[in-house]
Amino acid sequence: MELLDRLKKSARILLKGEQKKKTRNPIPAITPEELAEIKQFFPREKFFVMGHARSGTTLLMRLLRLHGKVHCNYQAHFFTRKPMLKSLVDSPEAEEWLTRKSNRWNHGRDLSPLVLRAAADFIMERDAVREGKFIVGDKSPSSTIHGQVVRDTHLLYPDAKLIYIVRDGRDVLVSERFRNFVEESKFLTSEDKRIISDLKTDPTPFSDGRRSIFTETSIRNIAKRWSDDLNEIDSESKRLYGENYISLRYEDMLAQPFAEISRLWKFLAVKEIGKTLEKQLLAEMSSNPDEEWQAQRNEGIASFLPKGQAGNWRRLFTEKDKTLFKEVAGDVLVKWGYEKDNNW
Repeated sequence: MELLDRLKKSARILLKGEQKKKTRNPIPAITPEELAEIKQFFPREKFFVMGHARSGTTLLMRLLRLHGKVHCNYQAHFFTRKPMLKSLVDSPEAEEWLTRKSNRWNHGRDLSPLVLRAAADFIMERDAVREGKFIVGDKSPSSTIHGQVVRDTHLLYPDAKLIYIVRDGRDVLVSERFRNFVEESKFLTSEDKRIISDLKTDPTPFSDGRRSIFTETSIRNIAKRWSDDLNEIDSESKRLYGENYISLRYEDMLAQPFAEISRLWKFLAVKEIGKTLEKQLLAEMSSNPDEEWQAQRNEGIASFLPKGQAGNWRRLFTEKDKTLFKEVAGDVLVKWGYEKDNNW
């Protein structure tokens, strides 16, 4: 019977070809032994800056890399935006190749985590070598993948450090809304476009509580993404990274930049933090490339909103906006110290 089954299988392969596997097995985590091996080739310490879009990740990156030992670049999206790093090996064909028994380079194990780690390490260390720096990181904001970002990062970088920046979700909502307005996003609805047209004609009703710059859908969607991002990333980072995870609030960084960035440099194991860095931090914070870019793109809309400030939501939220935000994410505001309760 077994012989007959094997003959039938052989006949099917001859007639139709060997059936292709439809999905690959999960990519395995890098092992401690593989980690030790790869660090012989890519020895620099790694970190990742994460945060919901419009939460100050770019400013944080610019400030961190002012130190002579720290380099940070941005938007590699290794783990934060599709197709992501794992797409390089995320197919049955790639798995078959990297696990093939005749492939004696793999030592009987899936080479996928080493391939992915080597690719990301090279991209980051190439820049760090050019800058003559010894600690290197990437900043890539995430707004949709949430906790999975941390799990995917830990799969390849259990030895890395994670920095997570949080901003008041109401200001995130305002900033993201205006970003879409300035860019004339393809996702704008006809109602959104009417708001833009009216805002350009007469902005007064939008800044005195009579009219909202939001639709109910936009508030609910962005507030939900923001609250999910904070809850999941903070929880998973504490679980997987422990003392190698740190968070900060954007508003605290604005209020006391040298204290907050020094805290992060120490977290990254930087020892020399001279007072001259404080002047460099303040000088860097005085410029706002994003504001300049938005002004060039759409001055009429961009000029309505001061960029990078804390508390812009106070003059733009209507009472209905407040009620909607409280329903979706009011508890998260309280959790992160933005409000004492929902009576705001």
